Amino acid sequence: MAWIYLLLAGVFEVVWSTAMKESHGFTRLIPSIITLFFMLLSFALLAVAMKTLPLGTSYTVWVGIGAIGAFILGVTMFGESLNPMRVIAVLLIFSGVVLLKLATKE
Repeated sequence: MAWIYLLLAGVFEVVWSTAMKESHGFTRLIPSIITLFFMLLSFALLAVAMKTLPLGTSYTVWVGIGAIGAFILGVTMFGESLNPMRVIAVLLIFSGVVLLKLATKE
């Protein structure tokens, strides 16, 4: 169950980081509220996952999901550049997340 909480925490990190981008520095009300709500929810689920999973694994997987998700949304929603070096970097992050999952017994 801890891995499900961690996965959801990572997905919610993508939601709040995207909403933060849309908040324009917290000058737009609705995206700012969405940012804060999903930020709290993401942190809460991360904390629950950390009751069982190791700190290094949980935090790294959470950040990895957020980084990969933000990268994908940055390219698809915000027109950020997609070049071979950026793709390789994201694949390395993904590989690290998968390896941490495989190396953790929980």
